[in-house]
Amino acid sequence: MPDRNCDVAIIGAGTAGLSAERSARRAGAKTMLIDERFAGTTCASVGCMPSKLLIAASKNAHSIASAAEFGIHARSVKIDGRAVMARVRKLRDAFVASTLKSLDDIPDGVRLEGTACFVEPGILAVDGARVVAKAIVIATGSRAAIPQTFKGLGQILTNETVFELEDLPTSLAVIGAGPLGLELAQAFARLGVDVEVFDEGDTIAALKDDAVAQSLRPLLEAEFPLRLGTSIVASQAGNEIEISWSGASSGKRRFSHVLVAAGRPPNMKELALEKAGLELDDHGIPIFDRTTMQCGYTPIFLAGDCDHDSPVLHEASAEGAIAGHNAARFPAVKPSKRSTPLAITFTDPPSASIGCPANDESVVGETDFSDQGRAKADGRNAGLVRLYADQGGKLTGATLSAPEAEHLAHLIAWAIEHGQTAMQVLDLPIYHPTYEEGLRSALRQICQQIDVGFAADRDEGSAPGI
Repeated sequence: MPDRNCDVAIIGAGTAGLSAERSARRAGAKTMLIDERFAGTTCASVGCMPSKLLIAASKNAHSIASAAEFGIHARSVKIDGRAVMARVRKLRDAFVASTLKSLDDIPDGVRLEGTACFVEPGILAVDGARVVAKAIVIATGSRAAIPQTFKGLGQILTNETVFELEDLPTSLAVIGAGPLGLELAQAFARLGVDVEVFDEGDTIAALKDDAVAQSLRPLLEAEFPLRLGTSIVASQAGNEIEISWSGASSGKRRFSHVLVAAGRPPNMKELALEKAGLELDDHGIPIFDRTTMQCGYTPIFLAGDCDHDSPVLHEASAEGAIAGHNAARFPAVKPSKRSTPLAITFTDPPSASIGCPANDESVVGETDFSDQGRAKADGRNAGLVRLYADQGGKLTGATLSAPEAEHLAHLIAWAIEHGQTAMQVLDLPIYHPTYEEGLRSALRQICQQIDVGFAADRDEGSAPGI
């Protein structure tokens, strides 16, 4: 079989790979997009969208269950698990179909279905064919990790299989207290599933600010047990899985299903990277520059979850665009400015991390949402916002867990992106009564610590609880 030649070969047709192919083609390169199945993006098929569909169902169930606080007494509510999961799959499939339509825009001859691996630098083997490329973009994504104790057992779920359930589980052990584990744990718990969460570590939702994490933990524990700092052993017990744990707490119980959300390592096992001439880190990942996505000085670039840097869709899309453009222009590689880091966990309340974590030089302001006016009106008054600034008052980052945090986080990220100070943000209009007012206390604290006057001095506004 003759070699197939191209300027840029892209391995993986997920969000990052599709972005890289478009970017390289726009830059004038002859491209080839290689994928095992062309089955759609992780976000649409097994990630962001199906999880949010399940969360949407759980929010409706929770609203009915908590309506009595407002003097509204609902009759007994029946949760139809089969209908819940059927809707998840139906709309999930529609999202996947929409992403697959984007493949129709790719010119004929660009797509190549098969499993790629390196033969030598610049040459790939794809199921018997040889692809010779001037530059290569690796965008192979990530895969669910299954710890050894769960291998070979029945009823083990990951984000790649959980949405295929025909009905809701009777009971569910969730392994991992990261964003994915907590989102799905809370969703299933609110739909009536008996849920417990286990994690060997002591952090939740990947939050690096301990004060914010400690404000979120009791809110989650009001809905399901959260067992941190525990070692786990699993075994088959008939049609159930028996979980034994020890450490900060200890115990043993059986579950109908186990959801493993213990991380998603890069999907590079089949690539034969040892033949690519790349320098690898301690985890076997090519060392790369995140401003160019280039691996060393080679014509190989990374993009998306496979680089184990920032596993979120908007970053994967941006990385793909950077990698594809630079691959097409190699060796004329140029660095690109990366946007302000932004990560959100869609629990209730949501949590978010924006910009840079606080350090010893940071000026920190915070708002306790237990006394925030709009939150009180909505019966959602819980959580904490912590804003970070440099010694001149310029905002550098934030960590929050509060109602509407997914929206507040965007406002904060935009302010950081534009280099705004706490004083400048305080001088912007904020309507009353809104959740956005909750940012004022934290911003004022920053201004007071650096002894800077601000426009709000002329009108302190409403009291915190109003």
